[in-house]
Amino acid sequence: MLEMQGRKGKLKPGEPLVLHHSWPLFEQARHFELGYVLNSAATDAVVPSAVGSIGPHHAGVWECDLSDDRLIWSGGVYDIFGLPREAVASRDEAVALYAEESRAKMERLRSYAIRHCRGFTLDAEIRPVSGPARWVRLIAAPVCERERVVRLHGFKLVI
Repeated sequence: MLEMQGRKGKLKPGEPLVLHHSWPLFEQARHFELGYVLNSAATDAVVPSAVGSIGPHHAGVWECDLSDDRLIWSGGVYDIFGLPREAVASRDEAVALYAEESRAKMERLRSYAIRHCRGFTLDAEIRPVSGPARWVRLIAAPVCERERVVRLHGFKLVI
């Protein structure tokens, strides 16, 4: 499942491409080195001028435990959503910050990823608690135990 379109529908010359697609877990390394990213502080190594400030390609890692939808975020994800780093964000609160069309696409891809043990990539518009709306590339992969998805984890990158 791969769809490419412009941010406002049909792609026009010079318009940025918006991705949303699902991919099998054996392609994980092709999409990003998830194990390397999640086992390092690489995404927090490029320090913004101030905590909470956002620049191009600002990034962070995240994880969602499917047993209770508990979120674990690196500092970069808090910055992307415009939340203080000490905040405790629920999944419902985070999902509410996605623009409606992006939220619907994310929820469809998330359900598909959980049901079929697949990763996904999505360019999504979010409306942070503070600051202007922005586009974020969401890259996600499931964590499976005994052939059952128990967590999703991945990377968010300002695009």
